[in-house]
Amino acid sequence: MVPTIKTTDRDKIPLERIRNIGIIAHIDAGKTTTSERILFYTGRTYKIGEVHEGAATMDWMAQEQERGITIVSAATTTFWTPHFDTHLPVAPYRFNIIDTPGHVDFTAEVERSLRVLDGGITVLDASEGVQSQSETVWRQADKYNVPRICFVNKMDKLGADFFAVVQDIIEKFGVTPAVMVLPMGSENQFKGVIQLLERKALFWKDNAADTEPEVGEVPEEYKDKVEELRAKLVEQIAETDDVLLEKYFADEEITVNELKTALRKAVIDYKLVPIYAGSSLKNTGIQPLLDAVVEYLPSPLDIDHITGTVPGKEEEVSRKLIPDEKMSALAFKIQTDPHVGKLTYVRVYSGMIKSGSYIYNSSQGEKERVGRLLLMHANEREEIDSARAGEIVAVVGFKSTKTGDTLCDETAPIQLEGITFAEPVISLAIEPKTKSDQEKMGLALAKLAEEDPTFTIKSNQETGQTIIGGMGELHLEILVDRMKREFKVDANVGAPQVAYRETITRQSQGEGKYIKQSGGRGQYGHVFLRIEPRDRGTGYEFVNEITGGAVPREYIEPANKGIQESLERGFLAGYPMTDIKVTLYDGSYHEVDSSEMAFKMAGSLGMREAVKNAGMVLLEPIMKVEVTTPEEYMGDVIGDMGSRRAQIQGTNQRGSVVIITALAPLAEMQGYVTILRSMTKGRASSVMLPSHYDIVPQNITDRIVKEHQGGMN
Repeated sequence: MVPTIKTTDRDKIPLERIRNIGIIAHIDAGKTTTSERILFYTGRTYKIGEVHEGAATMDWMAQEQERGITIVSAATTTFWTPHFDTHLPVAPYRFNIIDTPGHVDFTAEVERSLRVLDGGITVLDASEGVQSQSETVWRQADKYNVPRICFVNKMDKLGADFFAVVQDIIEKFGVTPAVMVLPMGSENQFKGVIQLLERKALFWKDNAADTEPEVGEVPEEYKDKVEELRAKLVEQIAETDDVLLEKYFADEEITVNELKTALRKAVIDYKLVPIYAGSSLKNTGIQPLLDAVVEYLPSPLDIDHITGTVPGKEEEVSRKLIPDEKMSALAFKIQTDPHVGKLTYVRVYSGMIKSGSYIYNSSQGEKERVGRLLLMHANEREEIDSARAGEIVAVVGFKSTKTGDTLCDETAPIQLEGITFAEPVISLAIEPKTKSDQEKMGLALAKLAEEDPTFTIKSNQETGQTIIGGMGELHLEILVDRMKREFKVDANVGAPQVAYRETITRQSQGEGKYIKQSGGRGQYGHVFLRIEPRDRGTGYEFVNEITGGAVPREYIEPANKGIQESLERGFLAGYPMTDIKVTLYDGSYHEVDSSEMAFKMAGSLGMREAVKNAGMVLLEPIMKVEVTTPEEYMGDVIGDMGSRRAQIQGTNQRGSVVIITALAPLAEMQGYVTILRSMTKGRASSVMLPSHYDIVPQNITDRIVKEHQGGMN
């Protein structure tokens, strides 16, 4: 075991020896199990917490321990000294680790974690390969240019196939994998890995947690394969570096250190993705993975700088990721802590934050006081005086800061790229059980919405109910459960409802005239609107084409507000309207009677008129569904999917199971997991991811509209 370093000694670790990394994967790939091993081997914990026993350190919420899944990303700080031969200094390296959820319903946790990380470990299941959610988190990491290492986990599992996974990585991720190790055996014959660059075999004789691997020569039966794979790896690395390429073509010897230096640069530039293998549950292959984090994933200095804009201007500015620079940081997560109140997780990019100081929130235009600074280890915390560039810390005391806000020095304001989140696809009605629950419920929901940007709260004016929206049934179930446990609020919960949208299919025009004469000063607002459909997923656009002062400038925005409020209520079945361009091109006003309120009403009336001839349709969320089933149930599963309006995209044989991918409307897939289990005697599993919105068939639209009108009468 490596000696433990106190986190109070963290300031002695230079920036080049810091790694901000996240562990990302599909649900059940063994992500939290891998995190637990990393914490154990780095001396952060003295006992490995197992997910199946509900004792994982990083899964600290009651709901996580009961269900064996990760719901919120947990952050921790730990230290590692490289184990094997390295081209970098052999000294303690500081890892700031975020373990993210794998379940699609908690996609916001992955999104915000990736936004602030410098590198990632993608964990893949050796028998399942690249699964649908793995692709989703990979694309999220692409969006933020996060360099990655892949760890092919569960090499001891039935059906484990390392090279099939490597092929999957090429086809589904579209990247060039650099195979760094050759597994020795698989399934119950798996006994270790061979490091290709060093030509060293690492044997784990038993699976006890504290077993150090035995380093030996490459066994005879693997020598040819090792040379073949190593030659390919050397060629891949040489192709990314001009100097090495010359040496390669001249048949000169390239040293291991030269190869590692070039590979580090290639990984940071996202030209190559190193692939490692092991079995986290059997404590095998973790030490080489930790060394790989040190050797190939970037430090804040490798990232060099970040760019942002001057608030309120288009002017671009940059900040070097060093403590001597002006302070800049990003708030990426908010958490309600029962002991200290609101915690704001912050990634410090440049400069320093001191406890008790004031800093500027450039996104909100407000000053915030840093009450206390905390280093987090899951849900435990350690108080610190200051945080410098490269650190991830939690702040107590912020009042207005939201997820995605930029914090900076007031004398040098900067606004960094925020974080974008997906729209909710499902909603349900919720109402308090008693009068005393009513007030508590409002407070609880507000706090939960502050923590989770994909959780929305709306009031239904007609029924008086509160409607909450989220990314899936499990997401809402967990939030309602948290409301009961953490905030002691009892509520009646309705059945989940699909988040439909409304839109138009053709261009149309409408006139909105609001005139009110009732003694004294009257009201006068008059607009002409042109509406046209936009591409799916592009939302709302407002264009002002008023010329010659037909509508005074101060009434343009109120008219736009009236339009938007009417879009929120919908015109067909009461669902929000989207993907529409509205142009205000003419109108008139009255010198005395016109007001902001009159033009707001005119905008709303103009929309009501315009949509009548615009070919209104309902849109529904379409999910990408992936079902893994034994072959004998394939026909039944496909038949059942057909009855759910699903379009089968393809089937893929993998060992004795078939993976079926399809696109299906969310409305038809509620409760599908239970039905699938009973149909396949519990042997099939499924994953659903939001894909896009599409037009609802006319017969179903008619039924929904009729139900809506019946509910209003």
